[in-house]
Amino acid sequence: MHKPAPSGTKLFFSFLKLGLTAFGGPAMIAHIRSVAVNRNEWMDDGTFKDGVALAQSLPGATAMQVAAYVGLRSRGVMGALLSYAGFGLPAFLLMVLLSALYEKTRNVSQVASLFNGLQVIVVAFVVSALYSFGRTTVKSARDGVLACVSAALFWWGLNPIVVITAAGLLGIAFRRGRDHEAALHPHPEIGKKMLAYVAAFVALVLAVLAVLHAVDRPLFELAFLMLRIDLFAFGGGFASLPLMLHEVVQAKGWMDSRTFMDGVALGQVTPGPIVITAAFVGYLGQGFIGAFVASLAVFSPSFILLVAATPVYDRIKSSPSFAAATNGILASFIGLLFFVGVKFILAVPWDLVRVLLGLGALIALLLKADVLLVVLIGAGISVIAL
Repeated sequence: MHKPAPSGTKLFFSFLKLGLTAFGGPAMIAHIRSVAVNRNEWMDDGTFKDGVALAQSLPGATAMQVAAYVGLRSRGVMGALLSYAGFGLPAFLLMVLLSALYEKTRNVSQVASLFNGLQVIVVAFVVSALYSFGRTTVKSARDGVLACVSAALFWWGLNPIVVITAAGLLGIAFRRGRDHEAALHPHPEIGKKMLAYVAAFVALVLAVLAVLHAVDRPLFELAFLMLRIDLFAFGGGFASLPLMLHEVVQAKGWMDSRTFMDGVALGQVTPGPIVITAAFVGYLGQGFIGAFVASLAVFSPSFILLVAATPVYDRIKSSPSFAAATNGILASFIGLLFFVGVKFILAVPWDLVRVLLGLGALIALLLKADVLLVVLIGAGISVIAL
């Protein structure tokens, strides 16, 4: 027997509390499970695990998606919105504060030394992520070839979204066999109103884009860019960073690679998903309103997809085409991650101290050390030695 459905207030403040301490990205899923399954009994463990699997199959920050799933299963679409907002709000507010401080103090010598070291930590983080993702994603020679070809295409300047889309289509084309594709029918627990909610969310996003296009073209460009990034960020929140780097640094030229790396470093010391780096990008470009618009945009598509996919998840998870497309996309992400790692390495002015700091951080991350602890220790060494 499950306990009665929680109130909206209970959901919001439960996830707000989790969001205040949401360090470690996907590791927060265990804490969400403790709140939703063990402590409050809002759902059983099997239902929760289905939500985790669904979140991992869709683009966007996995922990944020799981938070929304718990709210959706517990109290419908409004519950999903409240859980999502509560979990992400602390990261947004702290990133805005840190971005404002960064803008005012980044030329101070001690602050400059701090970020010189944190850029090395970011390189270690990317390399460790490449190793972790690569080990679990590249399972065949075909996956390896697709990852290598993707990396080459990124290096030649092809838009990452084009490469990722092509990789997904190739995954479907190359999948073995032609198993029967089950028809998609909504799950009865969610109800027939879900399609109307999804349509309303999509209409709202399009309306906001239309207003921004009419009144503030720079904000429109920022919002549209972040929407595209989130829509193609398969593999968790970290998958958004390579896409963001390409769009913000190379395509738009809104900041250089080193400044973007500083934003990633700030994203590491804030609770919540690393994709909150979008708020840093928005703030440096257009202040608080830019941070707000960028954050809303970078979380909206994945939220809408979760709401849309939950009723048909039982069919989606057994679809051979869906699995094949996801495998192809994740293989291309390995290539993209490799490309970004090389770009970040080239952006650092390496010396003996930085090399030792980077190797130490990489070893610690590979040994599963706490990410926040690695960042804080690296920051202390940076201020002293750099």
